[in-house]
Amino acid sequence: MQLTGAQIVLECLKEQGVDTVFGYPGGTILNVYDELYKQKDIFFHVLTSHEQGAAHAADGYARSTGKVGVCMATSGPGSTNLVTGIATAYMDSVPMVAITCNVNLPLLGKDSFQEVDIAGITMPITKHGFIVKDVNKLADTIRRAFDIAITGRPGPVLIDITKDVTAKTSEYEPAKIVHSAPEKKYTAEEIAKAVEMINNAKKPYIYVGGGAVISGADKELKEFAHKIDAPVCDTLMGKGAFDGRDELYTGMIGMHGTKTSNFGVSECDLLIALGARFSDRVIGNASTFARQAKILHIDIDAAEINKNIRADMSVVGDLKAVLGDINAQVKEVSRPEWISHIKEFEKEFPMNYDSSVLTCPYIIEELDRITGGDAIISTDVGQHQMWTAQYYKFNKPRTFLTSGGLGTMGYGLGAIIGAQVGNPDKICVNIAGDGCFRMNMNELATASRYNIPVIEIVINNHVLGMVRQWQTLFYGKRYSNTVLEDKVDYCKVAEALGCTAIKVTKKEEVGPAIEKAIALKAPVLIDCLIQEDDKVFPMVPAGAPISEAFDAKDLARKEKEKN
Repeated sequence: MQLTGAQIVLECLKEQGVDTVFGYPGGTILNVYDELYKQKDIFFHVLTSHEQGAAHAADGYARSTGKVGVCMATSGPGSTNLVTGIATAYMDSVPMVAITCNVNLPLLGKDSFQEVDIAGITMPITKHGFIVKDVNKLADTIRRAFDIAITGRPGPVLIDITKDVTAKTSEYEPAKIVHSAPEKKYTAEEIAKAVEMINNAKKPYIYVGGGAVISGADKELKEFAHKIDAPVCDTLMGKGAFDGRDELYTGMIGMHGTKTSNFGVSECDLLIALGARFSDRVIGNASTFARQAKILHIDIDAAEINKNIRADMSVVGDLKAVLGDINAQVKEVSRPEWISHIKEFEKEFPMNYDSSVLTCPYIIEELDRITGGDAIISTDVGQHQMWTAQYYKFNKPRTFLTSGGLGTMGYGLGAIIGAQVGNPDKICVNIAGDGCFRMNMNELATASRYNIPVIEIVINNHVLGMVRQWQTLFYGKRYSNTVLEDKVDYCKVAEALGCTAIKVTKKEEVGPAIEKAIALKAPVLIDCLIQEDDKVFPMVPAGAPISEAFDAKDLARKEKEKN
């Protein structure tokens, strides 16, 4: 049948099972939006307040559901406003398709109104980018884009379509979509070698990254950890792949990881890295990282092997499949001495905070208690992000959404809107610092427009907390442009944007505020005022060995020794 390019776009989205789109219209994409209007009973389009919010919402939708997130924008500034969201998704391996429209083909390359080479701009931050100039190639391009986004190591794909292509007609034939099956790149011999390494280890440690979440390997991971009786740490992106309440779990590793994980990895004789990329925030000083250990690295992306840390043995493949094969062969053992040693670390170096005043860790623990760890949590970037990772006990994959690789302030609100749309029966909460919140707080208008019942918890210390922490510890307390002493009232902002607002200044107000927000089933902001100099501990200085993690007690002891 003959369809216009705009109609083909929507038919191809239907083929992929897409029913939700986040976006913002404009001149060049009007033909597509006109079709969306005609098919509004089929597609739920969420009009965000800003294109960046649309990209983050598509990202949060994808991370929380495992589906491909879709966002749309017009040419020029509409498309460039997607760039930060696309880069965020790229760094964290999130399957997303961004559809933009450009000026008519004869106007390309002539500095036409709102013309920009968005495919060229996003080339380094997408798995692939397409420019569609022929309506006859549109359907196949869209199908290929979705296949690229979802297979192998996932990531964002851009499709830029000239406006005249969306108006022209072409013969369209529906297709039954079957995405490429993951290629089994590893061999039985490699599995056997990996099993031998594991069986020979006396003090193995499991290091879990975001690939474990993406592959859906949580069941295989639990079986593996308990079968070889090894402690488990995770990265920011790996949260939820292994139950945070499991007896073998020792907390996050790295710059703000637990001392238990950092010290344990520094003493192990075999580090088993599962779907992790050895980020600089995890390994600290690369030359000293896990130097007593052999490294077994399992990842779907061959480019990650030996990139940051040299592995003694590697297996390239889908983690769920690889762990399934390893579990079938590895010996079941008990390591009471090794586990007991790690437990001693937990007793000696427990996570703690000042319980006499209102703090972010207390707020996170209350949220964990009230939700039973069964909410979807997003964060922005900074101290609140680290506190959330440290104190919320994530026990399921796809329940923690955060910008790990790019570190995008303003990410969380758009992401939690996308997550709530994709998971309407879940409690969805974004935790933001006041500095982050003001970057994209206009998306509260999106939540109120559609009555999307997200909860926005603002950890308000009137400073850029993490930057101030670095300035305090490493820059002689020179607080250059990190103090937010202004007259912004976030509760009034939230109310003006159509949301309910609650201000919290005392510990006893936290629980009732969270319970009220959940009960309202409407968008709610909770503005929590904490002290400006609260710090995230433990901490490892940038580039230092992770075995040199320190906390407030260590600082106080050093200060005492100086005097």
